[in-house]
This record gives sequence, C-alpha cells and structure tokens, in this order.
Amino acid sequence: MKKKIVIIGAGFGGLRTLYNLEKHKNRFDFTVINKTDYSLERPALPEVAIEGKPVRKTQIKIKDYLKRRGINFKLGEVQKINPEKNEVVVDSETIPYDYLIIAPGAIKDYDAIKGYREYGYSVCDDKEAVKLYERLKNFEGGSVVIGAARSYFSNMVDVPALKAPCEGPVGEVMFMIYHKLRKEGKREKSSINVFTPGKVFFEDVGDNARNTVAKIMEERGIKLHTNKELVGITDKEVIFKDGSSLPANLAIIIPPYKAPDFIANSGLGDDMGWVPTDKTMKHITYDNIYAVGDINALAQPKLGHIAIIQADVASSAIEKQEGLTDEIKPFKPEVFCIMNMGGFEAILILSNALYENEYDIAWHSPIAKLMKISFDEEYYYAHGKLPPDFMLEIFKHLIEKMFGGK
Repeated sequence: MKKKIVIIGAGFGGLRTLYNLEKHKNRFDFTVINKTDYSLERPALPEVAIEGKPVRKTQIKIKDYLKRRGINFKLGEVQKINPEKNEVVVDSETIPYDYLIIAPGAIKDYDAIKGYREYGYSVCDDKEAVKLYERLKNFEGGSVVIGAARSYFSNMVDVPALKAPCEGPVGEVMFMIYHKLRKEGKREKSSINVFTPGKVFFEDVGDNARNTVAKIMEERGIKLHTNKELVGITDKEVIFKDGSSLPANLAIIIPPYKAPDFIANSGLGDDMGWVPTDKTMKHITYDNIYAVGDINALAQPKLGHIAIIQADVASSAIEKQEGLTDEIKPFKPEVFCIMNMGGFEAILILSNALYENEYDIAWHSPIAKLMKISFDEEYYYAHGKLPPDFMLEIFKHLIEKMFGGK
C-alpha cells in the first residue's frame, strides 16, 4: 500500500519537494493543499507593481496541471494539524498522512502597521502589487519612502538573529522606482528614502555585496536610514519607534512576517509560531513532519532560494527514511537572488557570508537582468519547476571563479 505524503503550500518549497519526490509515485500518493488554485511567484511581483507586468504571469496555474499528473489537489485553508493522529484538517475535511511537509510560507502582517491599510503600499502579494501599480499611474513625484518593518523570530534553533526577513524586495523597489521616476521626468522633484530596522542594510550578506549596493545608492541619491523600526503611516509621513519620522507621499513597505495561526493551534511552533526543525528539516518532536521555506525557523533570511535548499534536504531525508537513498543532502544556506533595477540593469547577489563566509559576490550587469527574465519565464511555463540543478551549479562555479569568492 502506498504511503501518503501531504504537502501544505505550493510555493517554492512545497513544489520543489513535490517534484523531487514525484519520481517515487510507485511508493507514494501525493496531496497538495493550497489556499489558491495557483502558485504565486512572489519574486516577480515588483515587475507587476512598477513595470506593469500582467499579474497573471505571476500566478502559475497548478490545480489542473497537478491533477493531470496524478497528484491530488485540495483547495482550501488548513485549520489544524493533529500530529498524534497524522491528520490535517482543511475546511472541516480530515486528510490523513504518513509524511507531512509544511510549506505554507509566512503571513504578511499588514495590519501590524498602524495606517497601512489607508496609506501604505507593498509588493508582497498579487493584490498589493496591483494596488501599487494603480497608485503609480497617478504619482506625479514627491517623497518616496521604502523599507521593511521589523519581524520577530525565536532563538529555539541556532540561526542568525535578523531584524528584517528579507530586504531583497526593498533593493529592487528602490532601484526600479528610481528608474521609473527618471524615465518619466519626475526624479528631480522626488526624494527616495530607504529605511531598515537593522544596524546595516542587507544584514544577510557580507560587506562586499552590501558595499556594492551602497555605492549605487549613493550615486543615485537614495538615502539610507538604519535602526528604524516602523510603527505607523499617515497621509504625510512614516513614523518610527524612536519618535522620528520621514515625510512620505508614497510609502512602500515590506510588512512584518508572522507564522500562520494553524501552526500554533497545532502545537507545532516555537514561541513565535515558526516550526523548529533539525538540519534535515524534520520537526524536533515528530519524525514524519518536515518544514521547508519561510515557515521553518531555520530559514534565515526568508528567501525563495533557501526554501529550495531546504526542500532538497527534506526530500532526501524522506528518501533515506524509506530506504531510497543512503545520504541526506547537507543544509548549506546561502543568499542567491537577482535584483531587478529597471531598464537593462540588475544586481546578482551570491553570498554565504551569514554562515560559512566563503563567498560574497554582487554582480551589477545587464546579463543578470537577462538571467532574471529567463528564470521568470521558464518558471512560469514549467509550472513551478526549476532549471536542472547542474545548470545552477555550473553558473555558481563560474561566478565564483570570475570574482574569486569574496
């Protein structure tokens, strides 16, 4: 009898785990639970918000595609997991499992910011990205403020203590806004201020990558404000915990991240609701529960590439439990992202400075922009499948050789 693998979430981590294990269909039945019938490619949302990319090109339709591949798909919201009974409760339906992969991503807590719903904008989901695009149609210039609110994480597992879950989107937005304002002749009558809750901007990379970004910010007159924890937004300013503020005709915010309530309701989270796991992505209490992506307490920063790394580790761990492989892939987190800057520019960042400190690369090149466009197109049309692993490994090897590691 086949064992049942249930995957909660169809983002980078959930789909990667599914596609890794799908070759074992003779041993497993798969069920994917997701609250929409599509997988949202969040890294492409800044293009929706600022460049007018059709939002449908970020919504990868997976419901019918997975069903055609013999994968069960359940559209709905998870209410609770019963780990003692090996059951997931979805909209009053109970779904049994032998293995559970928790990969719903994080909740973007817009309501934690006073005034956000009235005056704030973001690029963190498809609705907010479209809302910002409509606002920019009528923006004639003024004070633009961009930044990440502080998020809170537990110290139950050993990870770097970050104040912002991921500042890559902040970098993309600030450079893309600069390009848009300049192209439309509005840059001279606009200011761009960026804030971070951390002591430094881009706290998840090293000095080389950070300084590359800082140099371009300085050249383009983008001002940085550190140690700023956002508490509120009005129609005229953004307000920080230390009592200071910045004038803002347009505030673009990465909101605090929090864990979905069903994790705490199920007794599976740490004191902040994130799922604590060992380095194989297995829950610290339950041998048949794994967590990948933003929901995992080990995922720092909260980044799609780390979700993919964790998915590879988790799927190999399940294979080992089932006697299908002899080795579990090691967990080697790193930052790998491409920041669109508008026009023909982008910055590719490859860094493990937060962990092993072996390489810390930032590559400002039109080639990086072409790579981002190519990835987005392939990911969309391949229904959330990534390019073959060997292509990424070859590319990373070439980049490290070109830049000599650090």
